Amino acid sequence: MKTMRGKRWIDDTCRVAMHVLFAFTFLFLFVPVLVSVTMAFDARPYLAPFPPSGLSLQWFGEFFSSDYLLQGLWTSLILASASSLVAMAVGSLAAFGLDRARFRGRELLLSLFLSPLIVPGVILGFGLLLLFSSLDLLEGLPRLIAGHVLITFPLCLRATLASLVGIRKSLTEAAMSLGATEWQALWEITFPLARTGVLAGGIFAFAVSMDDVAVALFLSDPTIYTLPIALVSMMRANFDLTIAAASLFLLVLAAFSTWLLARCVDLGQGVYRKP
Repeated sequence: MKTMRGKRWIDDTCRVAMHVLFAFTFLFLFVPVLVSVTMAFDARPYLAPFPPSGLSLQWFGEFFSSDYLLQGLWTSLILASASSLVAMAVGSLAAFGLDRARFRGRELLLSLFLSPLIVPGVILGFGLLLLFSSLDLLEGLPRLIAGHVLITFPLCLRATLASLVGIRKSLTEAAMSLGATEWQALWEITFPLARTGVLAGGIFAFAVSMDDVAVALFLSDPTIYTLPIALVSMMRANFDLTIAAASLFLLVLAAFSTWLLARCVDLGQGVYRKP
């Protein structure tokens, strides 16, 4: 009886500790976002202590009237769209190939493809800068697209591989036995079932590309730069709450991307859908 009570006390203690840890983690992540969002609406014309004494949209007006920031935003949107589309296409094809193939060195090749996830962005950016300089690739946008494809490709690859785990190989084999070619079976059977992972990888790639600083810092130039790079420059030269307004815009964009993913893909149904 004492043993049962002791175990129950330990379980209750662990449960309370887990709830406290969860609450602390949530507050640690949420409070800075809440402060940044609130300060974006500060009515004071200068950076002042939290909380604001009044609310205003003046900093959003400053953001959308700044040619410097809008050019960075436009570059970020083009860069994130192009790099995520390329990474999604290449990553999906690589995932389909690796999922079907069984050869010596497959795990090594997969680790090589996923290595940009663990290599620091500063090292990747500096290495790409040296590589593109030796190739005389001096234009900013192509360099940025190539660099962002490199850092987002592993996300698309991993997400697609995860979605392919639950798809039985017998489905494509049955389609091929009924006369479909391997490409038709891949496009009409495997791809629709794996679309959750493909689209999720594309959304993640878009979000990472929009938020990247380390790689873009090395590959941008005075005329082609992203919004995060522009915000970093503003923090050094003229720190004001326009940065908070721009951060809120990026936060809304990320939330919209997540909502769009949930609308386009029924994540609750997994890879198999009932007719």
